[in-house]
Amino acid sequence: MNSGGHLDCFKAYDVRGQVPGELNDGMAELIGRAYAKLVNPSRVAVGRDIRLTSPALQAALIRGLTVSGVDVVDIGLVGTEQVYFATFALGLDGGIMVTASHNPRDYNGMKFTRAGARPISADTGLKDIEAMVATAMGLRTGPDLPATPLAGGKAGTVEKKDIYPEYVDHLLTYVEVDRLKPLKIVVNAGNGGAGAVLDLLESRLPFKFVKLNHQPDGSFPNGVPNPLLPENRAVTSEAVVREKADLGLAWDGDFDRCFFFDHTGQFVEGYYLVGLLAQRALERYPGAKIVHDPRLVWNTLEVVAQAGGVAVESKSGHAFIKERMREEDAVYGGEMSAHHYFREFSYADSGMIPWLQIVQMISETGRSLSDMVVERVRRYPVSGEINRELADPAGALARLKQTYGPRALKIDEIDGFSFEYDNWRCNVRTSNTEPVVRVNLETRADEALLASKTEEILAFLDRTL
Repeated sequence: MNSGGHLDCFKAYDVRGQVPGELNDGMAELIGRAYAKLVNPSRVAVGRDIRLTSPALQAALIRGLTVSGVDVVDIGLVGTEQVYFATFALGLDGGIMVTASHNPRDYNGMKFTRAGARPISADTGLKDIEAMVATAMGLRTGPDLPATPLAGGKAGTVEKKDIYPEYVDHLLTYVEVDRLKPLKIVVNAGNGGAGAVLDLLESRLPFKFVKLNHQPDGSFPNGVPNPLLPENRAVTSEAVVREKADLGLAWDGDFDRCFFFDHTGQFVEGYYLVGLLAQRALERYPGAKIVHDPRLVWNTLEVVAQAGGVAVESKSGHAFIKERMREEDAVYGGEMSAHHYFREFSYADSGMIPWLQIVQMISETGRSLSDMVVERVRRYPVSGEINRELADPAGALARLKQTYGPRALKIDEIDGFSFEYDNWRCNVRTSNTEPVVRVNLETRADEALLASKTEEILAFLDRTL
């Protein structure tokens, strides 16, 4: 926390901080009480990830909810998307997941939804929860939490429920099992939560899974699972080559993101998966709308147009993507960061549906993942997301606009600063969760230009340190 009464663990989309310095059991109970006042729910799903601090935080959160008169459906050790699923499938008034996703092991946090798995972010109530918690902790004046137990009311109940059977049944509605081929797939759960779901799917799908780091372990003996980091990809890549597998898959800790490796062990950027999944969605729903983020766009725009769909740009981040999808009734939304959203999943993101749909495409077409993306990669090569720590990110963006904006054919400030020329394009944005700027470049079939422009933009940013 800081001296201004702001609680550092409250971010743009969720709660996330070091335990116990920035987030602890006492705060978790207050968060439960504040959520109850904000949402006024009758029944709420609560789940937790595999982190060692999650059981105690979940118990404190549930205590805060129940003393406020809220009935809790405790779904136990799950992935984030299972809280989303429980919320919409059981017709609950909201859901809370205790997780810090891919953050270091001493972190934890929470993600919040209302009914229908609608996210609660800083723009839609999270700041109100923070204000109530800060007031209760004596850090500032503001809205008070109601006294507990509720006057004239009674404490809520806790019902433990195994959501896995219904959730797995739902996942299988996204594929035609009898048309799937017996593929060999390397699956790396990163000692996170994905392994339990894969075990249940294994008996119902014709695949041979080669399992890496499969058992959930909150001490993260093989490092915190974040396959977006290049240094974390080798173990999956090497296993694909060693096992002569058809595909490699890896997940982050709460498995709301899925990462792909082709049969050669090559990591496939999430950007190209957005194009593939958009194409798949438009085969089922001709003319539908597809929501995408502004970091990398040329490939997605071309694929969606060729498939007869309508591309809709949205600010990055799950809360913004979900809101835009609902507004547009889009069938699919994708971010290059490996978040994929589906209308049939209450517009929420899933780390399981994407790979199921990709293996369906592989099975039906007889083409490898590599074959499906090779031409897209050639046409629109990308830098990969590059993070830079800057002392003055806002100033750096302002100078970037002054230098590159006037000569650009097109600029876009929906999220950070995007500018494009005939044959190259760049997006630079500040992170909502870390003190860095994120840089993405793409070109039109020009690897040499990509390398030179990436070096140029990074050198420009470094001069602003």
